[in-house]
Amino acid sequence: MRIIGVCRFSYPALGGFKRMHATVAEREAYLYDAKRMALRFAHFETLALPSVRAQTDPDFTFLIVIGQNMPEPWLTKLRDLCASVPQIKIVKCGPLKHRLALQLAIQNELGKDRPESLQFRLDDDDAMGVDFVELARGVARRSARLRRREPRIAIEFNTGYSATLSKDGIIAEDVISAFWACGLGVYFSEGDDKTIMNFGHHKLHHIMPSIIHPRPPMYIRAKHTDNDSEAKFRPRRLKPLSDVQRQLFKDRFSVDEEQVRAVFSGLDEPHDKE
Repeated sequence: MRIIGVCRFSYPALGGFKRMHATVAEREAYLYDAKRMALRFAHFETLALPSVRAQTDPDFTFLIVIGQNMPEPWLTKLRDLCASVPQIKIVKCGPLKHRLALQLAIQNELGKDRPESLQFRLDDDDAMGVDFVELARGVARRSARLRRREPRIAIEFNTGYSATLSKDGIIAEDVISAFWACGLGVYFSEGDDKTIMNFGHHKLHHIMPSIIHPRPPMYIRAKHTDNDSEAKFRPRRLKPLSDVQRQLFKDRFSVDEEQVRAVFSGLDEPHDKE
């Protein structure tokens, strides 16, 4: 069973953002703004990347889809950060609708034979549990009788955290979600030409059987002002991590609050001169 994750990293898609732009050039100018890119990289470096690197089951592929024109120093920075993680493949793609671009990346990775697969999404500013691949594979394997009847099955781990990262550390709250993109995978039977990007994650349970696990906590979803859902940015209920939570973030997600402080303190430095 192939396990493939996909992430778009400042990809200049045609649509797919709540902030609209008239041309690809305008979208690239917005996405590649130095201050914005520094913020995206700070989240990627302290959330997504550590959680991908620390997976207890290393047998998976993680595709990072980027635009063809990602400028320096960001392209080199991304390659350097990912160089030590053999599961990561950086995929350049021209401007397409974002769902289509990610679909094609997954389909190309699977190849023409389309083996059975378990696919997942992860935003560049979120983290997944270090055992997501291991546990999701285990759920799929234990569902053999269901898989014989159903070509697609959603597997959701629905508990985790919302968090905001800054130079002061991490503030967070416990969350029980309903089919968020993080903590979620979809099993596809052999020969299926669809991908996880062919379906809206909030409605997966409307169209396929779904297996929901309320434990262990499986994601950290970042809240910050560059979220596409910026209008919903409400940090008031988030609280500083307790000692127990601080250790849990390390153990469950490989997220280190001291690294967060160090990386986000660097956001105060100028980035347009790199």
